Parts: sequence; structure tokens; C-alpha cells
Amino acid sequence: MKIYSRIEVALQMEKTGLVPLFYHADVEVMQKVVKACYDGGACLFEFTSRGAFAHEVFASLIKYCSKECPEMILGVGSVTDAATASMYMQLGASFIVTPVFREDIAIVCNRRKVLWSPGCATLTEIATAEELGCEVVKLFPGGTYGANFVKAIKGPCPWTKIMPTGGVSPTVESISEWFNAGVTCVGIGSKLINSQVIANNDYKGLADKVAETLAIIKQYKK
Repeated sequence: MKIYSRIEVALQMEKTGLVPLFYHADVEVMQKVVKACYDGGACLFEFTSRGAFAHEVFASLIKYCSKECPEMILGVGSVTDAATASMYMQLGASFIVTPVFREDIAIVCNRRKVLWSPGCATLTEIATAEELGCEVVKLFPGGTYGANFVKAIKGPCPWTKIMPTGGVSPTVESISEWFNAGVTCVGIGSKLINSQVIANNDYKGLADKVAETLAIIKQYKK
């Protein structure tokens, strides 16, 4: 099982522009979802840690990916404290995504050279995160602030790399708006991996949708 450095992860985020994100308590469902995303061309995936014993699901998932999706960079989202971040890094997470900005998470991730992407909603939060070594900032909730907010940030801070999560759809309209505003990548959850995919066992359809989304991103990525 390969662990990717924060620079490797940041470069891959910038190269492909997409981070699918999803959680399910059933390990087999998670395996099928990640494999479908991998087959569709995604090389990053955020496991959103939101359920009881989620770490056990992740532990099984990462072992599966090391064999079936060897180039997949697997990270963990919805992390809210340093202890949880440390646990998931110990289990093999190559990046940590948080809904909020917390310095304690920055410290433990930086110590292991693991990329951390904190949820920020103001320029002050973004600047503080960057001062602590953040490579890619998560704009959350993205739909609340919108693409114009990204444009405003990139004006005085063109070096800032932003990943909106929430409010991004796998459509030409949504993706073109975000990338024309200057985002580095986008995180897409339920609008890409919806309940119908799981209910209908339509993992081929999911792989096709991921491939289509990546093609749109490639078209609009600057």
C-alpha cells in the first residue's frame, strides 16, 4: 500500500481536478463505488467518515484498493479533530479533509507530510491555513459562497488553490462556472454518487459518469 506525500496529492488534485466523495456503512458498497470511480478515471477519492465504526470500513476499503485500485489516492473527509486525523493516517489515509479549519489537525498532518484540506469560508481563514502549510483549501459549503467568491479570492491571492465542495454538479454549466472562476479542483458527492446508483447497483453507469465529468473538467481546466 503506497502512501502519497502531500505534494504528490496536491499535484494530482491539480492535474485531474476531481475528488469524488462518499460514505456507506457497507464495506462491499464502498468497494464497488471506489472501483467504479477508479474505472472511470478518478485517481483520488474522499471517504467521508460520518458513521459509527467508519474507521473499520475504511481499514477494509484501503486494503481492497491496494489490490484492486493500486493507483487510487484514498483520503478521509469529515475529520474534526487531530486524534481522528492521526487514526486515519495510521490506517493509510493519504490526505485529510475537514469541514472546519483547526490548527491541531494541521500540526499532526504536517508532521507526517500528509496533505490536509481545511474547510474555510473567509479570506482570513484561508490565509491562516496557508501560513500553516495548506496546499489546497476546501471552500465549504461551496454552494453558499459560489464561483464569484472564488474570483474575489483569486484577485488579491492568485496563488491560492481552492477546492469547492458542496454546490458542485457534474454538469457543463456547473463545472465551467467553477473552473472559469479559478478553482484547482472540485469535490463532488451525492450529485455524482447518488442513491439510485446504489439502489440499482449501477456501478457501470457511475464509472461512465465519472469519465464524463473528467472530460468536462479537462475541457475547462486552465
